[in-house]
Amino acid sequence: MVKIRKAATVLIVRPGESGPELFMLQRPGRGVFPDLHVFPGGKVDTEDADLEGLCFGLNDEMASRKLGVDDNAIRYWITVIRECFEESGVLLARRQGEDFYFRDDAERIHYRRLRGRLLAGEVDFATLVRSEGLELATERVHYFSHWITPESAPARFDTRFFLAAMPHGQEAVGDTRETVSGEWISPAAALQRHEDGDWQMIYPTLTTLNSVSGYASVDAMVESVREGRHLEGVTSELHQQGMQHLHET
Repeated sequence: MVKIRKAATVLIVRPGESGPELFMLQRPGRGVFPDLHVFPGGKVDTEDADLEGLCFGLNDEMASRKLGVDDNAIRYWITVIRECFEESGVLLARRQGEDFYFRDDAERIHYRRLRGRLLAGEVDFATLVRSEGLELATERVHYFSHWITPESAPARFDTRFFLAAMPHGQEAVGDTRETVSGEWISPAAALQRHEDGDWQMIYPTLTTLNSVSGYASVDAMVESVREGRHLEGVTSELHQQGMQHLHET
């Protein structure tokens, strides 16, 4: 029996010239899902739950209620924030009661080095957060959707999707160790690249892009997701492809 690994991924969105843009990465040409264009994300680590005490505006009881599970849901939010920093350099955090941003170039370089140490396994995320005097901005991360890879897939994941607006005073840069490239793109342009055969994307990514392609602003998108109005019902076709109901019953 194939093990189903828990994972979390995040749509980072920002205003663009023609509407909202998302940060997307290309996975390298190896592994079970090579060359795919995806959103930042990865596997849930057991240690991620250790940072619950430094989550701003959300605890495990509240997080579990949002996902419709009994407990231990806060780790998905923490995974999202950790993976977002690892794969895009964007740190969804708070410092001294305000949204985290790079105060100057020296601090930008400092956090770039911290990110490198994190990716190299020289420091863990919990130690980094505590040593820098940060809180995790879990209140900025909104539950988006739930997918379980079908049985026919070469590897199976139980993945929660989330959405967060890009914080001011930071920049997104893909990491070449885990990804090939990263760029900001509108949902419509990403879908067109797939239609043209330039980008490979799996069904959950395509469905997600279609679901956010009609929003005129980041604020409207975030508000819709926060209120759970962004998804239509889970059809039999969607369910066969792995989409689950937003809240477990």
